[in-house]
Amino acid sequence: MTARRIGVIGAGNMGTALLRGILASEWGTKTRLIASHPKKSKAAALARELGIRVFGQNIEVALKADVLILGVKPQILEPVLTEIKSALRRDQLVISIAAGFPTAHIETVLAASVPVIRAMPNVAAVVRLSATVLCLGRHAKSAHAAEARRIFESIGTVVELPEYQLDAVTGLSGTGPMYIFQIIEGLSDAGVRVGLSRDVSTALTIQTVLGAAKMAEVLKTHPGILKDLVTSPGGTAIAALHSLERNRLRAILMDAVEVATARSKELGLARSGKT
Repeated sequence: MTARRIGVIGAGNMGTALLRGILASEWGTKTRLIASHPKKSKAAALARELGIRVFGQNIEVALKADVLILGVKPQILEPVLTEIKSALRRDQLVISIAAGFPTAHIETVLAASVPVIRAMPNVAAVVRLSATVLCLGRHAKSAHAAEARRIFESIGTVVELPEYQLDAVTGLSGTGPMYIFQIIEGLSDAGVRVGLSRDVSTALTIQTVLGAAKMAEVLKTHPGILKDLVTSPGGTAIAALHSLERNRLRAILMDAVEVATARSKELGLARSGKT
């Protein structure tokens, strides 16, 4: 793996987060990383920050990389694939993080037996706490999956799933940080309403969210049981829980994931020309 050159086409927020995560890992080296960015000023700034080569042309990265990560936005993925396909080799691995583009569609555009993997990280990649799901295309083998896993484990947790579940993943973990940001903002507002300063309320809210998540991760206990640890008879927590249930918080979250999943399916169908 350390001998394989990794190239990121479209080093925006997610692509740059990946590059930083790889460099922060034990196996990442600057000499094995390259990237592209269409804007000269941003390309130069990224090269200075990370100490890697950043090209202005995507084709340069496609020619030089062994593992090619496509970090471009979904609406320009197909033109980029068309642009680079003549440079690709069968011994390369192509990883796409563009939402709504099935591996089969990518393989059709490339018109070659290049192994393709789809990855669905989320925005928490910028702090190396992403939840990433990998889906293998028809030419991708277990060795390719292991290679992709190692790359994305540098920015968080990785799960491998069949591609038909990726819309559900988009609705849950892909969109998920937004749900948590809304909850954090709401709890912070609540603290201000009951008399706390904004700074104190936000700090307590963030630490509470972090602590609860860490408990669930470390204790590996069903969240319902963890909830019961807090809800003593006749106490404040059970009173608050009654309010949450009366106002359908659980149903609201389930509805949000469901509509986000449905929207992901719609976008995927539109891009594949099936609508």
